[in-house]
Amino acid sequence: MIRVLLADDQALIRAGFRVLLEAADDIQVVGEAVNGDEAVALAKSERPDVILMDIRMPGTDGLAATSQIAAADALNEVRVVILTTFETDEYVYRALRAGASGFLVKDAEPEELIRAVRVVHRGEALLSPSVTRRLIASADLARLTEREREVLALVAQGLSNDEIAVRLYLSPLTTKTHVSHIMTKLRARDRAQLVVIAYESGLVVPGVTT
Repeated sequence: MIRVLLADDQALIRAGFRVLLEAADDIQVVGEAVNGDEAVALAKSERPDVILMDIRMPGTDGLAATSQIAAADALNEVRVVILTTFETDEYVYRALRAGASGFLVKDAEPEELIRAVRVVHRGEALLSPSVTRRLIASADLARLTEREREVLALVAQGLSNDEIAVRLYLSPLTTKTHVSHIMTKLRARDRAQLVVIAYESGLVVPGVTT
């Protein structure tokens, strides 16, 4: 059972999400927070698998709360999906840099919401399908081997480990090992963080595939 915490200051939004999520046999809503401070407190007490976090809330907002949760060693297994009506480059960048594992707009279809919870729970990155614009900054990839850079570029393009293995003529186990080493070297929390680093560094350019 995937345990989910809802964080949104609007009661109707929370109620709607609860109904949608609990219609799935493998999801249970374990708590609701109306602001970032409550989200952090409930994350510590309930230890949910996934938090659906609104960005704009009174007091401590969703980005600040996500940063606090990502920085807490005791909450290392908690994954955050940012839910917002504001789909902009700035919000995508800030959410992922804060430690979120995914980003989904609130007008997504119900099945996309459920899929987001499942995907992030598996440790994968989740971005709203239309979030494809460039995120530009700098990152140091000097610690990566050439092969690891190739793997990182394909991770950033959304390929799974199995797909990367086929593309680079590697075994799935070798590919998984490369991804693990990359995450360790770049101190990345999960695959979503690898996507951010790949775009920040210019290793991957939107619209250009290898």
